[in-house]
Amino acid sequence: MSDTLENLKRRYPDAATFTFGDGPDLCKKLLSLVRSGQKVATTGALRDFDAGEPLPVVGRRDIALHWDGSPACVIETQKVVTCRFSDVTEPMALAEGENPNRAGWAADHRAYFERNGGFTEDMMVVWERFRVITMID
Repeated sequence: MSDTLENLKRRYPDAATFTFGDGPDLCKKLLSLVRSGQKVATTGALRDFDAGEPLPVVGRRDIALHWDGSPACVIETQKVVTCRFSDVTEPMALAEGENPNRAGWAADHRAYFERNGGFTEDMMVVWERFRVITMID
């Protein structure tokens, strides 16, 4: 069975589909970090999940997409933490693989959240640790 999105949805019927980032360049960069094994976590604003995006669930497998909608990989959620932005720890931030320290992570995520609905230090976020099950291409 080839790894088309349709086949992956049949193989993982409970899987949500999503893209990393908020544009093609960031999506490509983050998928590259996932592929290298450097990125094993991600953080999103709880408000996005409240707006209808499915919350990550430990053990569920989800399909990460390239910006064009084609499948990039399948991940399995290993841990989910809901906390304030200010309570994300250094190890949590470093697991995202994007920055060498929490300060860099915080600056990048602040900019991302400001572009996508607003930011406050006490905003609630959902941090997810995952492992890659299948790389598609």
